[in-house]
Amino acid sequence: MVFLPYKITLLRHNLGTNRVAKFHIGIPTSLYQEDGSANFPTYVLKKLVSDPRVEISHFKSEPTLRAETIAGFDCIVLFSEKLVGQSFPTDGQLVHVAKMGVGYDTVDIAACTANDVVITITPGAVRRPMAVATLCYMLALTSNLFVKDQMSRRGPEGWSERIHHHGMGLTGRTLGIVGLGNIGSEIAEITKPLDMELIANDPYVSSEKASNLGVTLVDLDDLFRTADIISLNCPLTDETRHLVDSKRLALMKTTSYLINTARGPVVDQAALYHALKNKRIAGAGLDVQDPEPSGTDEDLNSLDNVVLAPHALGWTDEMFANMARINESDIRSILLGKTPENAVNREVFGRPGFQEKLRRRAGS
Repeated sequence: MVFLPYKITLLRHNLGTNRVAKFHIGIPTSLYQEDGSANFPTYVLKKLVSDPRVEISHFKSEPTLRAETIAGFDCIVLFSEKLVGQSFPTDGQLVHVAKMGVGYDTVDIAACTANDVVITITPGAVRRPMAVATLCYMLALTSNLFVKDQMSRRGPEGWSERIHHHGMGLTGRTLGIVGLGNIGSEIAEITKPLDMELIANDPYVSSEKASNLGVTLVDLDDLFRTADIISLNCPLTDETRHLVDSKRLALMKTTSYLINTARGPVVDQAALYHALKNKRIAGAGLDVQDPEPSGTDEDLNSLDNVVLAPHALGWTDEMFANMARINESDIRSILLGKTPENAVNREVFGRPGFQEKLRRRAGS
């Protein structure tokens, strides 16, 4: 039996009494090591731990959650677990899925709504860390940081090659942002001191909002033709799957860089491999790949003009502390019978079944 930091509670009612059951929150075991130590020490639901209305326990993390695994919970926290239509218990108890992060392509949103369950995300937690991760890639790629690191380790022979590996200055260059939402907007803000030209494509953003950020909205193909650095910050949808394919890669300058911190399938990875191998573009920074985790024989691993990270470049103490704070705030809203601020499927608010679940919580 491993030690976990939250009390294990399986019974929801005191038998033989009419006392209202406590609000039962489920935390996935993926947040902990086998010895019970936390993978993310700053992710702590501080106020809920001491709330007498709440019981917090754990459920076994599974690639795709089964209904029996999460039965009996009012709320579950999700890290990377998939939640599909068959995952929902028939007890009708679940009211809230608190997702860590902003990506929800692993959750069946329609099934959540059909089961009167609201899903929330943590946009405020990832905004700055993921923008910084993009900036990290921009600086590493344009300065040839990792190539120069390897040169330096080879001693005098490597040092003699430095004349052949000049970087690309950023002043006056064009940064193209695909997706000017939460993270894309922050990228625009933190790169302003670099004196770059900022362009973006986002069909859901007004020209007024873009202008306020100092960004010019352009056609997507024009962005690929014009930008010296392209940052992908759009969600994964049917519309954006393989948004970056061989045709769009062919539009890019041979001196340009592609950065993907969004989702792996936004890029046709085979097409990107060929573009990099044939020096069709200068390089790429990938925090995400398709599939994940990637294999050790992945073609991209053989290239020196790509910088890879295991979908974790933005993982910081700051990010996970803010994830906990935002998840906790939304859970407390449910406890008070209120609608949570960071809901994805806001259409669920008007459903009688969901409203009844909120009324039960408000009266408990």
